[in-house]
Formats: sequence, structure tokens, C-alpha cells
Amino acid sequence: MDIPVALARRAAQVAAEGGFAADFDGVVTSPCISVCRMTADRSHCQGCFRTLEELRAWGKADAATRQAIWVKLLERAGVAHPAQVVSS
Repeated sequence: MDIPVALARRAAQVAAEGGFAADFDGVVTSPCISVCRMTADRSHCQGCFRTLEELRAWGKADAATRQAIWVKLLERAGVAHPAQVVSS
């Protein structure tokens, strides 16, 4: 599995659902791609790139917090945020 590609697909799914819109008031989909293991230095999950703190916070987080976590994890993964991708 190409993890960055899977994560980019997941982000595109969230974008298609409107989950990255500033006025989104639904449930922002989790970035989990079912590769649940921490890096050797325990800095983040190797699948979704969330930190332990972000993983703990996710369940009770509101849409804005979940969107902020998505921005951070995509940056960590080196994956462009769907809103930043310019189609040609």
C-alpha cells in the first residue's frame, strides 16, 4: 500500500463530502486508513500521520478541530491539502 496515496484519496473523499469547508457542521471523516502503528520514535501513526495527542482528541473534537488536525497531518505526510490542489 502506498500510504501517502491512500491518505490523499481519503482527504479527497473528505473534500468531496464538504468536510474541509469553513462552514461545515457535520462529522469530519477520520483520516484512518487502517495502518495503525506508531513510528519508531512514537511521533505519529504511520498510516494516518496523527500524533498520539491528536488520536486521543479526535473522538471529542468538533469539526474545526478535526479540520485543523487534517491540515497538520497532511503537512506531516507531505500530501497536498485538496483545497490547495489546482486543477489544470
